[in-house]
Amino acid sequence: MTKVRAYIGLGANIGDARATLTAAVHALAALPDAELAGVSRLYRTVPVGVTDQPDFHNAVAAVDVPEGSDAGGPIALLLALKSIERAFGRQERFRHGPRELDLDLLLFGVRQLSVERPAMARSADPAKTDILLRVPHPEAANRLFVLAPLADLVPDLIPPGWPESVARARARRESVEGAAAVRPIAAWNSAGGAWE
Repeated sequence: MTKVRAYIGLGANIGDARATLTAAVHALAALPDAELAGVSRLYRTVPVGVTDQPDFHNAVAAVDVPEGSDAGGPIALLLALKSIERAFGRQERFRHGPRELDLDLLLFGVRQLSVERPAMARSADPAKTDILLRVPHPEAANRLFVLAPLADLVPDLIPPGWPESVARARARRESVEGAAAVRPIAAWNSAGGAWE
């Protein structure tokens, strides 16, 4: 079975966010035929969009998963991520609102793809997109809370379609948002399976 490295953004700001994200990393590692390949530092981040809410905790996990065929691999992973979110009590709220757990598929190997939702699954809500999945994640290059932890794992990587490396994108966003927008608060201890 051919595997590909996927990078998954993790975020939470409701309840014990640190404990939730630790458990979510273990849930990712437990996915069928998956292998945890790395975990970034844990960051405390300023909310984006809706600022009247608690700070977030954010991280990125690298997971080797089955490649699948065409869009099958990334879609299977996306469905698994949504299932994990539901298992952790994720509630549907307004865009950029509080989250029990948010898991975003940021990168799936070197794939660049866009998959539309089936017509029957589209929402009447104009704020919701008709795109089921876009890889690389369309907003990742401009989200410091994604770029900081992703740069911990692959600073020199130039994701498909990006004009710059992850580290350069992080520096660009940090110059706009300020270094205080993302603060590392713990490093992942792979032996202990937790941030310390």
